[in-house]
Amino acid sequence: MVNEERLLKIFLSLVRQDSPSLKERTVANKIKQILTEYKIEVFEDDTADKISGESGNIICRLPSNVGAYERDDTFKDNSYVPGIMFSAHMDTVTPCSGKNIIVNEDKDIIYTDGKTILGGDDVAGISSIIEAFISLKEMDAPHGDLWGVFTVAEEIGLLGSRHIDLEKTGINAKYCYVLDSGGPIGTCDIQGPAQNMIKLRFRGKAAHAGLEPEKGINAIVTASEAIASFPQGRIDEETTCNVGIISGGTATNIVCDNVAVEAEVRSCSEDKLRNITDEILQKAAEACSKRGGEVSMETSLAYPAFKISVDSEILKNFSKACSQLGINPVFEKTGGGSDTNFYNAKGITAVNLSVGMDKVHTVSECIKISDLNKACSLVYELCWHS
Repeated sequence: MVNEERLLKIFLSLVRQDSPSLKERTVANKIKQILTEYKIEVFEDDTADKISGESGNIICRLPSNVGAYERDDTFKDNSYVPGIMFSAHMDTVTPCSGKNIIVNEDKDIIYTDGKTILGGDDVAGISSIIEAFISLKEMDAPHGDLWGVFTVAEEIGLLGSRHIDLEKTGINAKYCYVLDSGGPIGTCDIQGPAQNMIKLRFRGKAAHAGLEPEKGINAIVTASEAIASFPQGRIDEETTCNVGIISGGTATNIVCDNVAVEAEVRSCSEDKLRNITDEILQKAAEACSKRGGEVSMETSLAYPAFKISVDSEILKNFSKACSQLGINPVFEKTGGGSDTNFYNAKGITAVNLSVGMDKVHTVSECIKISDLNKACSLVYELCWHS
């Protein structure tokens, strides 16, 4: 089984590194150092060049050793054992500089002094994968091909999983377990939405606000009326919409002639995603028609949706592994995006598992030591039960 003392040591050595998106070099080097120390094959892909970042995705591999266990009942059919991939991301949100990590083993918790995030999102996932692989190698336990993928720039658009070249890196996994979710250990996200990004630029007409305001067209007013007419918040159980950024204007004595608005739509339904996006574009055009001025519109797919059947082989294997640890598997839908979305789009059946992270993206972020141990043990079991 896994070495819990070593797992905690690995977690702390990684979580103390600053690793904001696109600046993951320090933590990437630390990961490579640990894996090399334990003689686990590790390399870096070319994603850094594609996203202008410091580091590419870090990939490690444990080759199949099933041939040495032909009489072992662990594998009923030794002619084929599916390759399995485990994935977690290296980048964190900010503030992440100068962390003061507090480990309270008596209270079973790790947190910070409240001035920075912890970074358990997603060092908890990385540590669990690394320790599980080390333990498998030490025990020479039978397993098929295993890959660990540690991605970059997940927090700013899933850039690592978006740009990874599975063929070029030699990854031919059938299944992928992403370790990047919260909730009790055993929670598994099996459905997630696609996201459309929408950028609008409203153009009015500048004029002196005190001398001749009637000659101007205020782009702020136009944008405000458009936004007020947009669908907002929770549309239904699988669809959301949000306006997140608005900027414009240069001075109070100038009728504003330029406003930028950024919004998003998420849905598990392609039709709903398209329809809500189209409605927003139509409402923006109608506001300009009413007030004057113009609007330019740009939409892009941030990531695709995914849905895994509860009867699928990957979830049967997941349930089997949970049973070995006395964990209750819970299958959920999520409203967020993760590397899981792109892995499914690239042809690897993927689900997102909880590693026990709590209060993520805040300076109150924390994780239970016992949950970290359970998450790692689950990764270890999944290497056997797939």
